[in-house]
Amino acid sequence: MLVQEPAPSRPKSPTPGPTADEIYAPPKADAPRPAPADSSPPDRPAAGAPWVASTYFGEGLPYSMVHQVAQELFTSFGASLSAIGHTALYGLAWNFKFTWSPLVDVYGTTRRWVVGAQILLGLALLALAEPAQRGELGHVAWGLVLVSVLAATQDIAVDGFYLEALPQKQQAALSGLRVGAFRAAMLVGKGGLVILAGVAGGWRWSFVAAAAMMLLLGGAHALLLPRPALAAAAAKKRFVEAFVSYFKQPGVALGLAFILTYRAGDAMMFAMGSPFLRDLGFGTAARGVVSGLAGTTCSIGGAMLGGMIIAKLGLERTLRPIAILQSLAILIYAWLAWARPGWTAVVASVLVEQVAAGIGTAALMVFLMRRCAGEYKASHFAVGSALMSLATTIAGTVSGDIAERIGFFWFFALAFLASIPGVVLSFFVPLTAPTAGGGDAAAAR
Repeated sequence: MLVQEPAPSRPKSPTPGPTADEIYAPPKADAPRPAPADSSPPDRPAAGAPWVASTYFGEGLPYSMVHQVAQELFTSFGASLSAIGHTALYGLAWNFKFTWSPLVDVYGTTRRWVVGAQILLGLALLALAEPAQRGELGHVAWGLVLVSVLAATQDIAVDGFYLEALPQKQQAALSGLRVGAFRAAMLVGKGGLVILAGVAGGWRWSFVAAAAMMLLLGGAHALLLPRPALAAAAAKKRFVEAFVSYFKQPGVALGLAFILTYRAGDAMMFAMGSPFLRDLGFGTAARGVVSGLAGTTCSIGGAMLGGMIIAKLGLERTLRPIAILQSLAILIYAWLAWARPGWTAVVASVLVEQVAAGIGTAALMVFLMRRCAGEYKASHFAVGSALMSLATTIAGTVSGDIAERIGFFWFFALAFLASIPGVVLSFFVPLTAPTAGGGDAAAAR
């Protein structure tokens, strides 16, 4: 149990990974939506760049509010470790968004869904500003349920709009911009808005600022987003085909086991990151700087480094060492809980672990792409990343209850043990494409 801190706080987050950086292919109709004619030259992606950056920033900000800021807010008001861990349940909206994704295809247009979801998200976040300031955690908790559903729906619409409005060459050319914009939003949320709560003496202005950004994005997109050609969208049959085909791939059992266990230890550790840093004496603003700005930057750098290493050496030579590195990095937190060193050592340890986590995330993203086959590559990536985030949600949810019972040192030691099955499976999981010519999914986050 944590002692209440004078000023409300903001979250140290589970590493991004995963969940949010998902690629989702909207279900296709029997008469599929035609991709825009690929007449533009491949070296001219600039036409779509502004709205790609703004829509994926809009996708990342509410994700950060639900997965990161909520954790910091609950920590700052002295909520129990169990309650803080249960904030991971907001991830269920992303885990199961595929169940209502056909609605986005069948009713209206993805453009209208993007604009509508962003405006509703702005209003929902604005309504939570005063309850968050007063520490009414029950009201905030239920309000964030609505925010999570709206945010997951926005993800479906944004990813679908991206696939409709851009020709394939530009989709690939702008995929890096998608990642950068999404992670920039996480820096704003996990870093900027948490620091704002710390220096402003409360969470009101953090929620007002987030609401204002979403409302501005919704208004700008209503005026400026392009209007791709519409097509018929009776999607159910092909949606089911895409979903079922994923589970018919060769080696799917080992693949699923690996996806579900690879980040289990990290998910446990990150779920307790904010309360642990507070236990070590870091206030709200300090956590925003260390785990928000600096930590997220190191995680992004680690992901870029991991991508370069994998690109140079191949997944076959790098997956096992990376899995081992990610697992051993969890012991850094166990050491911190045992030694309780000074701030310099804590900050250095957190940043080193974030780099390792970023490298681990890059390896998992490449593996997920290897499990994508045939005409349903993007849908397969959505299924795989949803399963990955489901494991993260489950591990994060139980973390608080466990940490309350056994203390931080033994909790992080247990998180290390939870990472071992993923390491073991990395030696056996098939790394080749599940079907001939089907493993090169492009444009991954």
